[in-house]
Amino acid sequence: MERGEDRYHAILQAGKTRLRPILMTTSAMVMGMVPLALGLGEGGEQSAPMAHAVIGGVITSTLLTLIVVPVVFSYLDDLKNLSTQLFRRIFT
Repeated sequence: MERGEDRYHAILQAGKTRLRPILMTTSAMVMGMVPLALGLGEGGEQSAPMAHAVIGGVITSTLLTLIVVPVVFSYLDDLKNLSTQLFRRIFT
């Protein structure tokens, strides 16, 4: 948006730029936790619940990063624009 693009295109461009690193990080974390989540080896049953929680948390945070954050940004930008317009009307 600092370069003059509208909000919609700026969000799309940021999503395209960040999608691959986010998905690569998520897949690396999930794949790294799969053996632990399966509970293989000695004492694997004890650490499996932790791996399940980590996998769920990583997947949830990925969805939040890719979907919820841009939506919240859009709403906050609308709120900022509305408050700026109201401020201008009141004090001009």
